[in-house]
Amino acid sequence: MRVTCTVNGKELEADDVWEGESLLYLLRERMGLPGSKNACEQGECGSCTVYLDDVPACACLVAAGQVEGRSVRTVEGLADGDTLDPMQEAFVECGAVQCGFCTPGLVVQAHDLVERVPNPSDAEIRESLAGNLCRCTGYEKILDAVRLAAIRKADTRKAQAR
Repeated sequence: MRVTCTVNGKELEADDVWEGESLLYLLRERMGLPGSKNACEQGECGSCTVYLDDVPACACLVAAGQVEGRSVRTVEGLADGDTLDPMQEAFVECGAVQCGFCTPGLVVQAHDLVERVPNPSDAEIRESLAGNLCRCTGYEKILDAVRLAAIRKADTRKAQAR
């Protein structure tokens, strides 16, 4: 089957998509977007988290055929060209990037949180990221990154309101 969808703002098409193919496979192998990682293939680790119609979803659990005509935004799509999204910048600055395997999913999930909750509490951050597993850290640097990005986003909103 042919699948046509909008990925990171561009309409993309893939031919010969097989019935059991996942969105994760479609993104990584057919569309050349390796940001989302393939770890558990069961929706348990969050490494493959992407936006599907502006809602975070585990790409490993979504059949590729289900994205026909829909919008997908990956971790690559958060950046504006060569300019990283503030959440991506904060992860780098705070040292929240260890081996990098969980990072794309964490960044997307944290980005969604800060979009919905401008000043999240630590409990809200932990709850939002509960579906994303990291084996390298104690999560403190990840929490620091989310806090930093939230502060910067709030500052940007205030400056734009003036």
